[in-house]
Amino acid sequence: MPAHPLRVAVVCSSNQNRSMEAHNILSKRGFDVRSFGTGTHVKLPGPAPDKPNIYDFKTTYEQMYNDLVRKDKELYTQNGILHMLDRNKRIKTQPERFQSCKEQFDLVITCEERVYDQVLEDLNSREQETFQPVHVINVDIQDNHEEATLGAFLICELCQCAPCGVRDPVRGLGLVQLRRRLRGGQREQAGAGPGAGSPDGLLHQLDPAVAGPSA
Repeated sequence: MPAHPLRVAVVCSSNQNRSMEAHNILSKRGFDVRSFGTGTHVKLPGPAPDKPNIYDFKTTYEQMYNDLVRKDKELYTQNGILHMLDRNKRIKTQPERFQSCKEQFDLVITCEERVYDQVLEDLNSREQETFQPVHVINVDIQDNHEEATLGAFLICELCQCAPCGVRDPVRGLGLVQLRRRLRGGQREQAGAGPGAGSPDGLLHQLDPAVAGPSA
């Protein structure tokens, strides 16, 4: 058994589609994974673009599912939202907000640049406790069901490149290999801490990164 399995967090805005699809696939592949959102509320498509369904992060997937069935079962069946929520509630009880989690991770993968910025802002604001680096990688994924599935497999492929038991997983990938895995268009953003001066700003590790174990 590896001394230190890779601890992965996947983060999107509402912890509904992109991060949960990746959570689903990574957990089936045996990864130690959690998923999160960074928004202030959970938003799901509504009957019109300017009429989203908005929930608190404390609302369970089951409650969201039942609420949408009550509002318009046919609509939310056709657009795939009920299917998505049914999958989500089989994985965990409710969406979680990244800013509320103090667990330590080796690798945090975000699904869009705005979410990446919010993750870095939160990590940089935390009190230094463990002085353990965390790698934060952004993989831009459009927020629809098809792209979420494709993005989840790309994230899984990236995680499979990182050797288990290594405290510095991304360094083990190698710069050229990581470029290939991210298909050139997706990148790890440059930021504060060691690695920010790497070629192309590609390899970035935030150090120190996370607080200690969760309460």
